[in-house]
Amino acid sequence: MPSRDEIMAFVADNPGAAGKREIARHFGITGGARVFLKKLLREMADEGLLEKRQKKLVRAGDLPPVLVALVTGRDSDGELLAVPANWDEEEQGTAPAILVLDGRRGQGLRLPGLGDRVLLRITSDEPGAEAKHAARILRVLEKQATSILGILREGPKRFYLEPIDRKQREVEIDGSDLKDAADGDLVSIALMRGNGRYGGPRGRVVKRIGAMHSEMAISEIALHTHGIPHAFPDRVIEAAAEARPAKLKGREDWRKLPLITIDPADAKDHDDAVHAEPDPDPANRDGHIVTVAIADVAYYVRPGEPLDREAHLRGNSVYFPDRVIPMLPEELSNGLCSLKEGEDRPAMAVRMTFDAKGRKLSHSFHRVMMRSAAKLAYQTAQAAIDGEPDKVAPALLEEILKPLWSAYGALKRGREAREPLDLDLPERKIRLKEDGTVDSVYVPERLEAHKLIEEFMIQANVAAAETLEKAGIPLLYRVHDASSPEKLEALKEFLSTLGIRLGGSGGLRPSNFNAILHKVADTPESELVNQVILRSQAQAEYAPDNIGHFGLNLRRYAHFTSPIRRYADLIVHRGLIRALKLGDDGLPDGMETRLPAIAADVSAAERRAMLAERDTVDRLIALWLSDQVGARFFGRISGVVKSGLFIRLDDTGADGFVPASTIGDDYYHYDESSHSMSGRSTGETFALGDKVEVRLVEAAPYAGALRFELLSEGHYHKRSSAGQRTARRARSAGGGAGRSRKSKGRRK
Repeated sequence: MPSRDEIMAFVADNPGAAGKREIARHFGITGGARVFLKKLLREMADEGLLEKRQKKLVRAGDLPPVLVALVTGRDSDGELLAVPANWDEEEQGTAPAILVLDGRRGQGLRLPGLGDRVLLRITSDEPGAEAKHAARILRVLEKQATSILGILREGPKRFYLEPIDRKQREVEIDGSDLKDAADGDLVSIALMRGNGRYGGPRGRVVKRIGAMHSEMAISEIALHTHGIPHAFPDRVIEAAAEARPAKLKGREDWRKLPLITIDPADAKDHDDAVHAEPDPDPANRDGHIVTVAIADVAYYVRPGEPLDREAHLRGNSVYFPDRVIPMLPEELSNGLCSLKEGEDRPAMAVRMTFDAKGRKLSHSFHRVMMRSAAKLAYQTAQAAIDGEPDKVAPALLEEILKPLWSAYGALKRGREAREPLDLDLPERKIRLKEDGTVDSVYVPERLEAHKLIEEFMIQANVAAAETLEKAGIPLLYRVHDASSPEKLEALKEFLSTLGIRLGGSGGLRPSNFNAILHKVADTPESELVNQVILRSQAQAEYAPDNIGHFGLNLRRYAHFTSPIRRYADLIVHRGLIRALKLGDDGLPDGMETRLPAIAADVSAAERRAMLAERDTVDRLIALWLSDQVGARFFGRISGVVKSGLFIRLDDTGADGFVPASTIGDDYYHYDESSHSMSGRSTGETFALGDKVEVRLVEAAPYAGALRFELLSEGHYHKRSSAGQRTARRARSAGGGAGRSRKSKGRRK
């Protein structure tokens, strides 16, 4: 077995190319000795000697030879400084400063500025006293940032900006026109030429957003930091204003079919309407005809026009607790495209026939004019079915709602036979006060009405994919790959610590995961196992090539049912119009060459929206809890990393962090396979899913971060009584944060 020094030397000589396999091959390690190599490498990682980066090992602190970095300021000599763009300070510590050298002098290309993202190559040049590495510019990836969001601060004889993005430097502010902003206000500033009095960047206030507690200030931060387009250009607003209602010509008249919408109570953009009835065909006994009608957005948003270009840029609507950033202007999203009750609306509809077991026998697509017979909230529809109808629902119950639920009963049987991945992870929602601050955090009830609409939409999406595939029309599939071997191995190792075996070495299906989920249902480990299985899954995305949808257990799948809020669905609508010759506004010829880029764009926009929505929730909750510093809470360990423990509180679902350095006097060893952290001398262990009591130490609303102090003791495995006494002495000594955890108590 090689020594630590020999392994470090090999990793240094092979930057970015040294994985377990390469190390084993180089040192001639085979067979059972690989187990000891794996253990040695894990110990070296725990000791901070090695880090894992893109499945390869590097020396701690090393950077890849080529990387993307963010320009954050200048050193005392006026040279540019940058930090790695994707650096996780929680996981990796403080980002190393990089001295940026001009590697393209004489080529006539612009130099980067503050806020630019650049592609750098690490060099052996001297980095100077203020940086750890030196690098030369290969390419400037984005234009210089023109504005920065932050908190206005007033200091002695000056104003300055404290940027929301902690990677950016403090900016000196011109105090001659603050736009009525005061110390502590959230503002947007424009950068100015030249440096301030202290050598840093300088800027001027262009917009006062308001106090941190003001309405929509929190979501404004997410819009800015994630670069989400939210102000429609004039040409797009004009195009939406010029739109006129669709005519019946060229469409089937379905206005007498009693389609209804079932949506959240506060929904304004109604994409879909549904209808069901028994199949009159005697050959399909107890079968059903299900109709799903979707807003015909393609009629209003034509390829290549301003509305289309803006929708492509946005990719999707973004939903914050305090507002919605729509993909399309409200004249369309909440107006002409929305399937409003009692109003004529153009739609793309699919009529599907199912047998009694929920198997789809046939389907057909139609371009129609419809008129919604009713607008129901999920709760209203469910209450009517449960025997508690309100004033609206009784008239709909016999003719519309009961046939819908009867059809869903059949589709539910089909779903159960298909066995999609059946995760049970409650989604927490934030209820706001009128001023935009948090009133409460709650878990909405998951109703049969939700599941009905979900299953109807899934079947409509499958029908769209099947139709386009059969017609040979290019489309954007919604794909979900199976878990990677690495993630599966990590999952198996974790489940083994609970005495659970994930069968099979390959070819796993959702049913394999469901068997485990059903086994732990209604046990203390249920939520934990659901979370870990979710983390083991690949991320769904859009692609022009089909690999199936693992989670839904479907061979082909596309998104068709939400074109008001997803650009991918609009592409599918255009494909159907072209395939079925339903108009001249279908998918243009030659689109197959553009679909890979569109798929990448909309997938990236989806991830961007998810991050922005999550960050906004984190900031709102941190702001809500900021006046409860010192209070005690109960929660569970939701994540374990080398640097500490992530805690999710029971009553709010808020997430926070306990740094490993504050846990106690022992050295805590991180075990990736069991998602746990154990004291080297005491054996005290904290593992994923453990119930704990914590004290809130810090709430940072701008960062959306909570920091906790651990009050609970861990559990112990195979330790001596002397070790337990050592742990108790360390705990009772008091002093530092997290070292005295004897006191218990309820949340204040």
